[in-house]
Amino acid sequence: MSDRRPYRSDMSDARWALIEPVFTAWRARRTGPGTAARVHDLREIVNAILYVNRTGIPWEYLPHDFPPYKTVYDYYAKWEADGTTQQVHDLLRDKTRQAHGRRAEPTAAVIDAQSVKTSANVAETSQGIDAGKKIKGRKRHLITDTLGLVLAVLITAANVHDTTGGKLLLDDVAANHPSVSKVWADGGYQNSIFNHGALLGIDVEVVQRPRAKGFEPLPKRWVIERTFGWLMQHRRLVRDYEALPQRSRAMIHWAMANKMARELTGESTPTWRIETDMTATTA
Repeated sequence: MSDRRPYRSDMSDARWALIEPVFTAWRARRTGPGTAARVHDLREIVNAILYVNRTGIPWEYLPHDFPPYKTVYDYYAKWEADGTTQQVHDLLRDKTRQAHGRRAEPTAAVIDAQSVKTSANVAETSQGIDAGKKIKGRKRHLITDTLGLVLAVLITAANVHDTTGGKLLLDDVAANHPSVSKVWADGGYQNSIFNHGALLGIDVEVVQRPRAKGFEPLPKRWVIERTFGWLMQHRRLVRDYEALPQRSRAMIHWAMANKMARELTGESTPTWRIETDMTATTA
């Protein structure tokens, strides 16, 4: 760990210990020209990525006590491309499920999608308009387990129908989590997704919204709504700032990894609320 003053987004010793073996093994596999001179501490690279993820700043605005932003982004891109980011995420997900007394592999899941606006650096070809939500941008298609932990992520233009993205997610879950046999969805999904699920051995069931007015948590589906709330605590995800959809997917994996690591070590998630002395009196 560096001797700089810590940021609130930094990995603690306990959280770093959970994922350090993945990065140690990754570095050990790296051979070839330029790999002998390893200048940067991988923990500091992770800290820099979490800083961007949590605060939402552009990469080039990274504080100078982190490694150079181009170096940090290079690691970020490499880890996304070679599957290291997802490996870290999946490791923490399995540990979190086990900490809740669940098996590592789930049997049931929840599916939903979220449309978000994009920034100016996202190409027009990578975004669209969600007519229902009246949002121009991208859409995040998610499947979570019944704890709200992410099993699969797909990033598309916002005009891609939930059903189209949902079919691709079901394919992903069937391939990587074959134990899943039940998926709950909302009424926005078309009948074809139920037929697609049946072909994969997955029973897709719609959870109907209550007819009564006012807010009411939906059975089963409230867990994925909470997951979207977890993502929104990371300012880099309030909009989609990533030029490439796969980098948006990686940002979701980092946000969930941050959340799960804190839960596993019993550390609270930093809040953006201003801390005040509630006993102070005002004039």
